[in-house]
Amino acid sequence: MSGDGVDAGEGDPAPVDYIARTRDTYTKLGYRPYAWVHSDEDPPMAELSKPLSECRLGLASSGGVYRVGQVAFHYKDDTSFRAIDTAVPTSELRVTHFAYDTTDARRDPNCVLPLDPLRHLVSQGRIGALAPTAFGFMGGIYSARRVREQLAPELARHMLAEGIDAALLVPV
Repeated sequence: MSGDGVDAGEGDPAPVDYIARTRDTYTKLGYRPYAWVHSDEDPPMAELSKPLSECRLGLASSGGVYRVGQVAFHYKDDTSFRAIDTAVPTSELRVTHFAYDTTDARRDPNCVLPLDPLRHLVSQGRIGALAPTAFGFMGGIYSARRVREQLAPELARHMLAEGIDAALLVPV
């Protein structure tokens, strides 16, 4: 495996070794070797109390998505987030991130914040509704403590205030 996504010669691209790529990126930026988060407990999960077709869905993405007019994300452990109206045209979305190639996300932000596909599912009755606000933040935050103690509780507080029944978290 080449690890860089280059064709391995069999017609399909080789898998990208994201762990090695992340370690290299962080090293080049002057960080200590990336420490992957490990938890001894499973994440809390809950079964839906009603069908998805009756649920209000919250949306959050670690792809560095923001709306035109909002401040772009910074590169050093930025734990802020951007509230994005879910009715926004995708042409008004922008992406900035240091840890992945944003070419495709800039071409089509739906690959990191799938508003158009989710709006389509709402129109088909497959999802009850989208929450009025989606949230974009910068993944690749080095401080797991700051994510756990600051970012995650703030996102959860905002989503719960919008009365969501379920959340779709889009990791990048």
